[in-house]
Amino acid sequence: MPSDNPGKLVVISGPAGAGKSTVLREVFHHCRRPLSFSVSATTRPPRPGELNGRDYHFLTPAEFQKRRAEGDFLECFEVFGRGHWYGTLWSEVTPSLEAGKWVVLEVDVDGAMAVLERFPQAITIFVRPRSIDVLRKRLEARGTEAAAEIERRLEVARQEMTFADRYQHQVINDDVQQAVNRICQILEADGTNALPAHQ
Repeated sequence: MPSDNPGKLVVISGPAGAGKSTVLREVFHHCRRPLSFSVSATTRPPRPGELNGRDYHFLTPAEFQKRRAEGDFLECFEVFGRGHWYGTLWSEVTPSLEAGKWVVLEVDVDGAMAVLERFPQAITIFVRPRSIDVLRKRLEARGTEAAAEIERRLEVARQEMTFADRYQHQVINDDVQQAVNRICQILEADGTNALPAHQ
């Protein structure tokens, strides 16, 4: 049932390794806003432990392109030029907004800019490391990527960080709890609501 007090769209971006997912998990536990996480769709195969509908909506390339052609996506892009598509389905956003939820999108900078064309009133937050050197140390400490992959991620991060000033807020994630507190402050200070400019 539509709410008399429609929800708000919250867009979170930041480089891989900036700690967005960890911070967001804690934000959902601590923030007093009625947050709802938007599950993205992707054409990449599930990784071990990932579940369809919880981590992503896993679609075949043909399914993804069919839904893209039918206008089912708020935003969608081929990420990193590797042949895998990611996108935000309208069905993940509109019903929750109409129910008064604050819908959180974790998207890259291309996705964020596309979302802002539809939702110019969205709250935008860029979660970032203090520097590229700090990010390099985090990626190396994870031990999950080869050196060439780390360099590729750092190059993407440099490009993404040039967009940081286009976000309303930047949060440096030196300390997870401090970053969580800052994001909760941002959300709790914003009392306005927004529906899409057009759909």
